Amino acid sequence: MKVRGSVQGMLTVLGAAFALYLSVRGLVWAGGTVDHPVVMVLVAFVYLAAAALALVVDGTPAPAPAETDDAMMSTGRGGPTPLPLWVCAVALVVALAMPTAVVYCVGDDSRTTSYGTWYVGAIGLLMTMVMVRRRPLVAWIGLILLGVSTMIWIGPLAALTFGLVGSVMWVVAAQLLLLSMDRAARDAARLAQLQRTASAWRAAQLGRQRERRVQVQRALAVAGPILSRAIEQSGDLDERERVEARIAEGQLRDELRGARLLDDGVRAELDAARRRGATVSVLDEGGLDGLTGTQLAQIRANLAAALREADSDRLFIRASTHPQVAVTVVGRSAAGGALTDEDSVDLWREIPRPPAAD
Repeated sequence: MKVRGSVQGMLTVLGAAFALYLSVRGLVWAGGTVDHPVVMVLVAFVYLAAAALALVVDGTPAPAPAETDDAMMSTGRGGPTPLPLWVCAVALVVALAMPTAVVYCVGDDSRTTSYGTWYVGAIGLLMTMVMVRRRPLVAWIGLILLGVSTMIWIGPLAALTFGLVGSVMWVVAAQLLLLSMDRAARDAARLAQLQRTASAWRAAQLGRQRERRVQVQRALAVAGPILSRAIEQSGDLDERERVEARIAEGQLRDELRGARLLDDGVRAELDAARRRGATVSVLDEGGLDGLTGTQLAQIRANLAAALREADSDRLFIRASTHPQVAVTVVGRSAAGGALTDEDSVDLWREIPRPPAAD
């Protein structure tokens, strides 16, 4: 911010110095005479006042554009603010009246002298200031007024010879510079957005990796002992150990496929359901993403209560993506004593999604 302010201050001083130089040039009448010197001095002061307004009067900052907006992106905090319309009107009045006033002051014989044509460069500089202050239409209108007036008073060829081409080039260069600044600002904004997106993606990946490591460590803590026992016995386990192995397998799947649904209370109820012989499936496919810790705790408490009351032979627990339902619990019981695909549904519980915190 400090660097930007210092650059803007340097450009303001440079523009003011150039305007002052052109005004002094119009007041130096070496080797010639001026019919109305007082009017010439007043013209110079009016021009300096208009230039000062174009340099220092602050406008309303442009609203911040969207990241992908193609509008001007180097205005306001990132560049010069648009010139107020009343200052634009003053600049156009000066561009219209100044050539006639100077010609009136110097007389017919001095129209093509340096002090008789100083207004060409002066108005060109003023319109360059207007262009830099984000008023391109006003700048080109003022330049057209300058060109028409100059050609009327000193002729087309003389107008092109005495600075009109240079004035046009100043304005063109200012507009091209602004277009380049806007494009660079848009590219920088898009690059910054891509960098933020990449950083967020990387942070999410690191978070998922840490979560997977925690899940794997918890799963190994659950299944490790029975796996070690199975290895030691070469798979020759007694009935109790086989039950423990099946329970450990289910717990391992729970940790890997539905960790966000689990806490100590839910794990205890799942373990109890499996020990009474129920088949349990837990699945979370992202339905709980974006919920806070408090909301997850409420959902898990409701899930543990639902499991505590369930006596189904099969339990299916799945995180829902429905906007009002967080978790669906479905229980099916065996028909005729055997588990089949025709089992009747004897439990259907939808745990509501907690309201968002204010």
